Amino acid sequence: MLSLVKRLIRGFELGVSGKWFLLSGLIGVVAGLGAIAFHLLTQAVLYLSLGLIAGYSPGDAAGEHVLFRGEPAELRPWLLVAVVACGGLVSGCIVYTFAPEAEGPGTDAAIDAFHNRRGHISPRIPLVKTLASAITLGTGGSAGREGPIAQIGAGFGSFLGQRLGLSARDRRIMLAAGMGAGVGAIFRAPLAGALFAGEILYRDADLESEVVVPAAMASIIAYSVYCLSLPADKWFSPLFGSRLDYQVASPLELIPYTLLALVLVGVGILYIKTLQGTQGMFRRVPVPRHFRPMLGAGLAGLVGVGLYFAFDGDRRVLAVLSTGYGSLQEALRPAAGDFPGGPGLKVLVAIALVKIVTTSLTIGSGGSGGVFGPSMVIGGCLGAAVGRVLADHAPAGLVTEPQSYAIVGMAGFFAGCAHAPFSTIIMVLEMTGTYNLLLPTMWVSLLCFLLCRRWTLYVNQVPTRLESPAHRGDFLVDVLEGIKVGDVYHKHRKLLFIPESMSLDGIVHTLAKTNQHYFPVVDADGRLVGIFSSDDVRTWLYDQTIWQLAVARDVMVSRIVSISPDDDLNTAMQRFTMLEVDELPVIDPADPDRLLGMLRHAETIAAYNRRLMEHKRATEE
Repeated sequence: MLSLVKRLIRGFELGVSGKWFLLSGLIGVVAGLGAIAFHLLTQAVLYLSLGLIAGYSPGDAAGEHVLFRGEPAELRPWLLVAVVACGGLVSGCIVYTFAPEAEGPGTDAAIDAFHNRRGHISPRIPLVKTLASAITLGTGGSAGREGPIAQIGAGFGSFLGQRLGLSARDRRIMLAAGMGAGVGAIFRAPLAGALFAGEILYRDADLESEVVVPAAMASIIAYSVYCLSLPADKWFSPLFGSRLDYQVASPLELIPYTLLALVLVGVGILYIKTLQGTQGMFRRVPVPRHFRPMLGAGLAGLVGVGLYFAFDGDRRVLAVLSTGYGSLQEALRPAAGDFPGGPGLKVLVAIALVKIVTTSLTIGSGGSGGVFGPSMVIGGCLGAAVGRVLADHAPAGLVTEPQSYAIVGMAGFFAGCAHAPFSTIIMVLEMTGTYNLLLPTMWVSLLCFLLCRRWTLYVNQVPTRLESPAHRGDFLVDVLEGIKVGDVYHKHRKLLFIPESMSLDGIVHTLAKTNQHYFPVVDADGRLVGIFSSDDVRTWLYDQTIWQLAVARDVMVSRIVSISPDDDLNTAMQRFTMLEVDELPVIDPADPDRLLGMLRHAETIAAYNRRLMEHKRATEE
């Protein structure tokens, strides 16, 4: 199969577009099949462990396809804790035995591979990640699905690029395309998947534009392949259903939405600090790393069961375990008004805050899973709670549909925590099937993004493309092309010119009195005829008998490679590299025999570093 792809790429004039259509199509098919396999495996583990053993069946989003549905059973809380802990043990043993790189959230590992590993991901990682994450989620670990499926797609994209012998740049593009395809398929958000692949790589407002088109192609195909595994009535339906027809009645509603953004920012910072603090804590726990996920998952199970008892057996609070989409779906629907007042508000706030703890314990201990899903639940439940409080206390008519705050909260929370505002906006709107809330969703997401810039869930994000090792060479060229030689070389530097008739003896004695390394040779009219270096003279020193016979014209190089003040530093750098010299003559373009000065290689590098520092200071301000 791969040899056929190689022949198609190299044997036919496919062009750039044709090449990426073929490669993106293959990535999309595999990512879609990977999403199907991951969903099937997760559902099977969930039914066999939580369902049959613990008597617990987590609720699902309206658009989910439940493959194994048993009869409602009596919940056995302490068996639930045992199942969650055993799931952590099995997952940890699989990960740390076969692929320790697959621990934790997979998206961050894919980001690291893009920036620092030349687009290389070991082929075993997607397989290990699929199995370990399905066990973590299926046994009740609090984690998300985007990390595993992103790493599955990214891993295949990297594998395909390696097997086809493609460049590091192409491997990176294929890695990102696979990541976007997996996310677009599993969340049924193909446009968001494409943007996610380009946006999630950077901490600031930057976009890896060259991956968007390949990621879009792969995401469309992966989404279509995944939908074929669903019943016909769920084809192309939003993950959270299509009956969330909320509206914005007045521009004044942006005022309470601003309050929501401030709450989301505060809780988002708490989420990031708790997760990263828990990761650091578990690294110091004197327990073999194979058993740390069991410890973290067991503690998460205890927290979940403790919350269950604290709320007198209300199963909705068990959304702090597994994906939690069932309770989030309740918060999104207008029917969430079934429990007005204190109890409903307490349930939502409890889920939002305790989900931070259970997710940090599950993933921070090394458990395999993503952080996007928990972020949706935290942001959605927090948004619904804020919406209810504002509906009770805001001026009449300002907050008419508090459930809409759940949708906006989902987007704003992850946009701030992950620094991916635009893909998150599109993803949440695609998952909920409504664009009526586009205005407040954009407003809250951008506010959260701006206010959370110091904190991020993904530690391997780099600020911009400028700081990415993947683009270091690109920016060297970009920066150098923006600087002219005339702005860099020392115009008033005094140069020692050598007459073409000067003897070698005179040249040797002249060199002894100067630190100059390159010497322009001029004729009687002062016009440039050649150049030589002190190294060129050394080759003549072995025989003093010719010192009076040889002259500068014998020593010099007459074919001068020069530059003009109007050339850019990239051109100069190419000539430095080609000739392996440290200085280049700068000549007058109107009079090629007139020397204006010399450009040093060190001056070129210094100008590049100055411009780079200016750019960094400008971006920081």
